[in-house]
Amino acid sequence: MIKGFFNIPTPVNEPVLSYAPGSRERSLLKEAITEAYSEQVDIPMYIGGKEIRTGNTVDIKPPHNLLHTIGRYHKGEKSHVSDAIEAALAAKDKWEALSWENRAAIFLKAADLLAGPYRYKINAATMLGQSKNAFQAEIDSACELVDFLRFNVTYMTEIYAQQPPISPSGSWNRVEQRPLEGFVFALTPFNFTAISGNLPASAALMGNVVVWKPSNAQIYSARVIMEVFREAGLPDGVINLVYVSGPEAGEVIFNHPEFAGIHFTGSTAVFQDIWKTIGNNIHKYKSYPRIVGETGGKDYILVEKSADVKVAATAILRGAFEYQGQKCSAASRVYISAALWPELKPLILEELATFKVGPVEDFSNFINAVIDEKAFDKLTAAIDSAKADPTVQVIAGGTYDKSRGYFIQPTIIETSDPHYITMKEELFGPVLTVYVYEDAKFDETLQLIDTTSEYALTGAIIATDRYVIDKATYVLRNSAGNFYVNDKCTGAVVGQQPFGGARGSGTNDKAGSMINLLRWVSPRTIKETMATAKNYRYPFHEEE
Repeated sequence: MIKGFFNIPTPVNEPVLSYAPGSRERSLLKEAITEAYSEQVDIPMYIGGKEIRTGNTVDIKPPHNLLHTIGRYHKGEKSHVSDAIEAALAAKDKWEALSWENRAAIFLKAADLLAGPYRYKINAATMLGQSKNAFQAEIDSACELVDFLRFNVTYMTEIYAQQPPISPSGSWNRVEQRPLEGFVFALTPFNFTAISGNLPASAALMGNVVVWKPSNAQIYSARVIMEVFREAGLPDGVINLVYVSGPEAGEVIFNHPEFAGIHFTGSTAVFQDIWKTIGNNIHKYKSYPRIVGETGGKDYILVEKSADVKVAATAILRGAFEYQGQKCSAASRVYISAALWPELKPLILEELATFKVGPVEDFSNFINAVIDEKAFDKLTAAIDSAKADPTVQVIAGGTYDKSRGYFIQPTIIETSDPHYITMKEELFGPVLTVYVYEDAKFDETLQLIDTTSEYALTGAIIATDRYVIDKATYVLRNSAGNFYVNDKCTGAVVGQQPFGGARGSGTNDKAGSMINLLRWVSPRTIKETMATAKNYRYPFHEEE
């Protein structure tokens, strides 16, 4: 295999540092946070290797500290998108002609930079810009992004090693994996720095050139990723970073004949609109664009009567409230056995009462701010609606404050209606809805889970009865692209659980796997004949 022949380093998951009191990493991270707070970073766009400053700047304030400005970015417009496309296309020939070993070396170096000298800078940027606590930043912006970069190199070599098994005597059959013809558009989310880095990097690794538009709420850490890529030796124009509005970017990109594909993570509504636009413009493109997207979720945990209550409580609390529930995979609806609820409810409420809510620089805070005012207003409107509805009960939380930051107390709603609005619609925040089902209706509850939501991203079953686990795993096979047994429904790890869902949750192209990288290449089959025929006649033509 290519991997073995060239001795590509065997990837292992980047160790997660603890940031425990007294640890070296805790001290270094706090220093990085202090340094970040001490300056206001001027953040340009990067087009063709040039830093582009428009003068039209937008202030960046931590969601948990609205009184402090940590930087400003230069907002672009449609002309900058056009410039980014032209820069990408100008870089394309040299980049795709570069040997795969050299492309691999760039991203392996980027991984080492993130794991080493940039670790605390990227974590601090994620903590301040996206309001993540130290552990959530560590598993995201350091470990997962490092894992994506290292494992993707291995997956790339395995793809290139896949060759036709048969070449008859006198001929040689082989397959060449070409990058797509044109440019790839990477449209990335606020909630995971790792996803934001992986979407452009995975396409570029396979020889493609990229226009990258991050969420405005993630620009502060996106510029660190770009700094790392440049230091790792990424040539100018291969990945171009622009800060423009979505509609402006789309108007230029989806009308360009060289548009070759989109790598997307974001809302279902936006992705569906993009798909429709691409379909309407299909006659304009040189080839059929690749459409790869991971979108929304209404993720569930099912707690059956045989479950261990402590396991269930921990899975629910972590699954629903880590990073303020702003994970695509976060638990937002829970189905709990009526036999177990009287024991489980007080345990959950007791543990929830110990959660501290506040800014990220205080490491004792488990919960931080939601990302922006739009999210805050949507979530608090849902909470207020539940508080005013006599058919449901807010059993925990329900309070909020945005005077200094977008803080919402972790909230649990109990409903007797499995079709209550918060059981169906994605909220993307620290709001969990519980439905207690009758144990005799377990089979009906499985069907309920499968049909209530348009999404199919993650789900979990908490139980010790193996027959129950087997049944739930089968019946719910289409309800989640990532399914967990006796664990929370979040926390997919690159190289262990490739991530992605189907139905309204996306194309299920599994980030962190070979499956995803195959979407960014176009195979060419080559047959070379050594013993070439020199006469058109076949034996059957001969007369007897």
